[in-house]
Amino acid sequence: MAAYDTCVSLLVMAGTVALTACCRRLARRFMHRKPHLYPFVLELSGAFQICACTHELRLLADLPPKPQVALALVYLFTAFHGFSLPGSINNPASSFQLFCSDRSTVKAWGLQSAAQFLGAALAHVYIKSIWTMGTIPAHSRALAENCSGPMQTTVANAFLLELLFSFVFHLACLKLESTDPKTKVHLLALLITVLVYKGGHLTGAIFNPALAFSLHLSCFLEKFWNYTLVYWVAPCIGSVLVALVWDEVIPHLRRHLNV
Repeated sequence: MAAYDTCVSLLVMAGTVALTACCRRLARRFMHRKPHLYPFVLELSGAFQICACTHELRLLADLPPKPQVALALVYLFTAFHGFSLPGSINNPASSFQLFCSDRSTVKAWGLQSAAQFLGAALAHVYIKSIWTMGTIPAHSRALAENCSGPMQTTVANAFLLELLFSFVFHLACLKLESTDPKTKVHLLALLITVLVYKGGHLTGAIFNPALAFSLHLSCFLEKFWNYTLVYWVAPCIGSVLVALVWDEVIPHLRRHLNV
């Protein structure tokens, strides 16, 4: 990828971040007193930024030296999303975990999930519209692709990997709840980078149903049940297992050991 192409991709991501920041600032100014609409906009805009930037970030995966540059970009943008999107969850698996552990109501869970998937869909349309301009060859090539085939292993293996990645990520989130927010963002960004390094070539290491939907919409249309199982069901099971272990298994073991 030429230097000009790389600059264009980075400018697209910068413009996306600026657009999201503007929307969130307007929402904070005019909707902060509306208890349901304001969180909805936060979740929608957060999912939009993450999905749109990840679309563009995938085009930079082949920058030399490989995979060091790609992993560095994953870390930097993951940390940036963590700092720039406060107040939103941005992952339907995480929202489902909160609901299953009685930390969220049915209505809140439904609104969060709807906002996240809507933001993911808008990001897909938004980034495809930019690619249609054909500003750089990479955009034209990406637009011509149908299903890019993120699963490079069997469905069973992919299911287990996405479940495992989701479990590890959500376990880390719970473990780091009391950690300084800035430190927490960097640690989670580092963890996600490690997971992408270890499993990105097999499943993409996405463990976010909304992000998977936005990135691989054409794959969902072609092989709906396989992709639903791997990229929607597995991350949700992984997150719920963490809640079960954290709220039930660990306290039971502590009580047993204390006895």
